[in-house]
Amino acid sequence: MKITEIKTYLVHPDHRNLVFVKVCTDQGIEGIGEAYSCGPDDATVCVINDFARWLVGRDPMDREGLWALMYTGTRFPGGNVTNAAISGIDMALWDIAGKALGAPCYQLLGGKCRDKIRVYQGAGAPEEAKAKIEKHGYTALKMGPHPGNSEKMPWNAVVREAAAKMRSLREAVGPDVDIGVDPHAKIFEPVCALQMAEALAPFHPMFFEEPLRPENIDALGEFKKRCPIPVATGEMLYTKFEFRDVLVRSAADILQPDICLCGGVVEFKKIASMAEAFYVTIAPHNPMGPVATAVNVHVCATVPNFLILEYIPDDAPPRSELVKEPLQVEDGYLRVPDKPGWGIELNEEAFEKYPYEPWHRGFPWREDGSLGFI
Repeated sequence: MKITEIKTYLVHPDHRNLVFVKVCTDQGIEGIGEAYSCGPDDATVCVINDFARWLVGRDPMDREGLWALMYTGTRFPGGNVTNAAISGIDMALWDIAGKALGAPCYQLLGGKCRDKIRVYQGAGAPEEAKAKIEKHGYTALKMGPHPGNSEKMPWNAVVREAAAKMRSLREAVGPDVDIGVDPHAKIFEPVCALQMAEALAPFHPMFFEEPLRPENIDALGEFKKRCPIPVATGEMLYTKFEFRDVLVRSAADILQPDICLCGGVVEFKKIASMAEAFYVTIAPHNPMGPVATAVNVHVCATVPNFLILEYIPDDAPPRSELVKEPLQVEDGYLRVPDKPGWGIELNEEAFEKYPYEPWHRGFPWREDGSLGFI
C-alpha cells in the first residue's frame, strides 16, 4: 500500500477554524485526522502540503518512520504550525492502519484500559453549569477564574472576584462535582498565580491549569512546590522532549497534551508513558473538532494514567454536521467506538457551508496601552 495524496479541509463552523486532514492510498483506503487551529491556519495547510511531497509513494503503515521523517527531516525543532501538521497527518495514518487491519485504533495501541472516557465541559454561569450536569450527567466542569476585563482591574480585585466566581459555581453544583480552574496562562508573576491559587483552594478545585506561561519550566516547578491545588499544564508544549522537561523538574501533577498539536498519536502515547513513570496523570487538552475527540477517546482508552478529557459537545449543528455519526456523551462519558480505525468519517458535503475565515484571539489591552496575556 502506498500514499497517493494528502488532502486538507479548512472549515469555520463557529468561533475558530478546524483543520481536517485526509490521507489517500492506492488501495482506496483513506484515513482522517485533525491538526490544531493555532493560526494562521492556512499556514498549517501549507506545511501539510509540503509534507505531502515527502510522503506520497511511501507505505502509510510505517507510522513511526514517517513521523521521524517529518520531525527530523524538518531539521529545526518545529513550533506550533509544524507540529500541528505532523499531528494531523499522523492521526490519518493510524486511521488507515485500523481500516486496513479491520480493527479499531485502540486495539493497535495496546488495547483498552477502560470502556468509556470521562469528560468535562466548560462551566459557564452557575445556572448553565447546573443545566449541563442535569442534561449530560457530567461529574466535572472547568471554569476560567478571571472576571471580565480583568486586564484593566487592580490585581486584588481580580483575585477577590475570582474567588467569588468560584464560590458561586461550587455552591451551585455541590461539593462532589470536580471543578478545574484555567487562568489560560494570563498570569505573568508566579507570586500572583500563588495568590489566586490560595484564594481558590478553599473551594477544592480539581486542578489549576496553566497558572504560568510555558517558557520557564523552572518557575513552574518552584510554583508547584507551594501551590495548594494540583498543577496542570501542557496544551502549548510539543513532543516528548518538552514534556520531559516538565517531568524531570516536577513541574506538574497533571499533563495536558493536545493530540492535534503535540505530535499526534505516536507522541501522545510516549508522553503518557513517560508521565506514568513519574506518577503524573493525563487530562488531554481538546478544544478542537469531532475528529480530535474521537482520536482522543481511542488513545485515552489505552492510557493507564488517564484522568479526564476536555470535551465540546458534537450533538448540535454546526459541529454535528461535520462528521457522520459524531460521538455522543452519556452520563458524563464517551463510549469507545468499535468500528475499524477511529470509527468516524468526515461529512465533506457540509464543509462548503462553513468556509475558511482568518481569525485570532482577542487582544486584551491594558489601561496603559500594553498588551495583556492572552
